[in-house]
Formats: sequence, C-alpha cells, structure tokens
Amino acid sequence: MLEVNHVHTRYGKVECLKSVTFSVKPGEIVALLGANGAGKTTVLKTISGLVRPTTGEVKFEGKNVSALSPQAIVRLGLSHVPEGRKIFQRLDVLENLEMGAFLRKDADGVKKDMERVFGLFPILKKREKQRAGTLSGGEQQMLAIGRALMSRPKMLLLDEPSLGLAPILVSAIFRLIEEVHRDGMTILLVEQNARMALKVAGRAYVLETGRIVLEGDAREIERRPEIRSAYLGGS
Repeated sequence: MLEVNHVHTRYGKVECLKSVTFSVKPGEIVALLGANGAGKTTVLKTISGLVRPTTGEVKFEGKNVSALSPQAIVRLGLSHVPEGRKIFQRLDVLENLEMGAFLRKDADGVKKDMERVFGLFPILKKREKQRAGTLSGGEQQMLAIGRALMSRPKMLLLDEPSLGLAPILVSAIFRLIEEVHRDGMTILLVEQNARMALKVAGRAYVLETGRIVLEGDAREIERRPEIRSAYLGGS
C-alpha cells in the first residue's frame, strides 16, 4: 500500500532523511521507532506531503505522491494524525470532526462516519458541543484520530499518539488503535513508547539519525538486546 523508496529529505542544508526505504502492506500496523531527533516525524511529513523529499519517491497504492499537495494525498486515502494532536482549539468537538470531512461531498456517508467515530469514542459524543481546547489530553487525542477517520482514509499515519498522556490513558489509546485496526485500517505508527508500539505492530523499523538501521517482525525486534537496552529499559 505504501512504498518509501530511497528518500532523502532536507531542512535547509541539514539532511534529515538519508535514503530511507520501507513499505507497509494493506491491513498492517507497522511501527517506526527511534530516539528523539532520529527523523520519525519527518518521515511522516514527507509521506503526507507537508515536506517534499529532495530525492527518492513515495508511492501510495502504486501512485507516486512525492510531488502532490497534502490535500491531494488526503483525497487518495492517506490521513495524518500529527504529533501534538493539532486540533482546532476554539472549535467544538463536532466542528473539529466536520473539518476532517472538509474534502467530502457525500453528506450521507459523512453522517454515517460521524456515527462510527462516536461509536469508537463515546466520550466525544458526550462532549460534542464542548470547545476542543478544554478537553483532556486523552480526549484530544481521540478527537485527532476521529477527525482523521472522517476523511474516510485507507491508511492512517499516527505520530506519537501517547505523547504527554498518563499511563492509564496510554493503554486506552492503544486499545482504540487496535480497534480501529480491527475495523480494517492500515496504520503506520510513530511512537516513543516502544513497548506499546511493538505490542500492537506486526512489523517494525528502527530509524537512527535519518537512516533505517533495523527492520523485521515486531516480536523479533523486541527481543533484540540492543533494542531492549535502548528502548525497553533493558528489561
């Protein structure tokens, strides 16, 4: 479904990604792990069109999307839940979800997807007229995922969904990610909480200073001594 082929990405003169190559198959959850500054967020921004690759290409369902605008990429079925959630703080919950469907013209389909999102995240239904900026961190993360689902994507890019959340909320968010996946969603997951990411993912890639240095089955990667010491507290 997604192919990233020999992608180099720069911010000015700084090369952030160096020949990054990986793929995601339909129906997978693939985790992208790495320390702060490794380039994980830049990978997602490059895929979703927020940053243009210097060289290399990004293909979605066989189509080269490297030069497309972010909205054109959303239309193709690729939706990005950014780090820090980036919800519309002054709009209410319902308005945020409606913004997720901004590019759609099928009113009946939008209504059905709104009901689906409220089924996944019942707390959002209770808060639908509440200003989004007053929600808890966990509720804002649910809203960010729900907003992305309103574009009816084929694939989700999730950037640090557990960032800043209490441990009990981290578990809840990951249960919801698994539920969305069981609904048929393909997911590329960037996550500092490597233990939780490897628990839900089928495969994983490890990024270091802009390069993929390790890839494989998530369970095998979890057992690697260097991964356990670097990301899992050595346990």
